[in-house]
Amino acid sequence: MKRKQFSEEQIIGILKEAEAGAVVTELCRKHATS
Repeated sequence: MKRKQFSEEQIIGILKEAEAGAVVTELCRKHATS
């Protein structure tokens, strides 16, 4: 089985940044996701 890349806490933090108005493409770059 594939290992999770991010913990629940990390995912929640990224989603909160997006809700706060951060540009999603910038968040993807910052956290190395696609």
